Amino acid sequence: MLSRIVVIVSAAVAMTLAGHGLIPALGGFTPVLESLLPWMGWSVPVLLAAATMARSRAAAAAALVPGIVWAAMFGSTLLRTPPGGPSDLAVGTINVGVTNNASGEAVRQVAKDLDLLAAQELTRGGPAAKQLNKMFRYRYPVSTVGLWSRYPITKSRPLDVGMGWPRALRAVISTPKGKVTVYVMHLASARPGHTTSRDASLAQARRLIDADSSKRILLLGDLNTATTDRGMRGLTPPLTDAQTAAGDGFGFTWPSEFPVTRPDHILYKGMTATRAGVAPATGSDHRAAVASLRL
Repeated sequence: MLSRIVVIVSAAVAMTLAGHGLIPALGGFTPVLESLLPWMGWSVPVLLAAATMARSRAAAAAALVPGIVWAAMFGSTLLRTPPGGPSDLAVGTINVGVTNNASGEAVRQVAKDLDLLAAQELTRGGPAAKQLNKMFRYRYPVSTVGLWSRYPITKSRPLDVGMGWPRALRAVISTPKGKVTVYVMHLASARPGHTTSRDASLAQARRLIDADSSKRILLLGDLNTATTDRGMRGLTPPLTDAQTAAGDGFGFTWPSEFPVTRPDHILYKGMTATRAGVAPATGSDHRAAVASLRL
């Protein structure tokens, strides 16, 4: 009986991994499932242990199938070596946490080695904004999001990503190596059964990117969409994910105490990512995403 259960569960896990994109988007279930796909690899040692208990070679062979599928999907993520090399721009994005009284310390630690920092869930005159104003010469806050830069900010404007109020911005940064168009976005939340608003804001983000003819584009923010969520297909491509291109591992950012998914992203085009990773953010329920780019 146990061996039969192992075979059935192994087949179900393998089919879910390989065919998740074919599962209809029902009631917000699929974003949750796809966010947790990397964690399904842990089912393999459990299934192998069960097969050993059942003393069944057939069950053990079946348990290896989802492992092979998982390795084909995510093995390169664990084995990837960041390209490294010289970089021209160090960037980051952090959801500081709207109730985080330590947000000033959070951004200080994250931003100390960066040229650009995007922040979300800012409060007007809060500790995060005050700290960043001390660290950077140039800034452009809009509602609950903002961009801080060591280089001049021009052509800045607020954006509505389909939520009825500005929770995003566009700005042009004049770096020593040329101009970079930067978007900072905090897209609508996605919860089980409630992804309609998030999906609409993702679609609006794509329209903004498609309409932008800038040579270099950088999108920073909390997109409330995991790297493995099918919703990211609307942005990657045309943009490239810095963590996927130059990160070490999955780069999970939420929840901060034990991250299981990555809603915080650094996406780009017209540049090359040399390094990417995650940094702790004091008091926030998110960790920060950081990356270095060569222009």
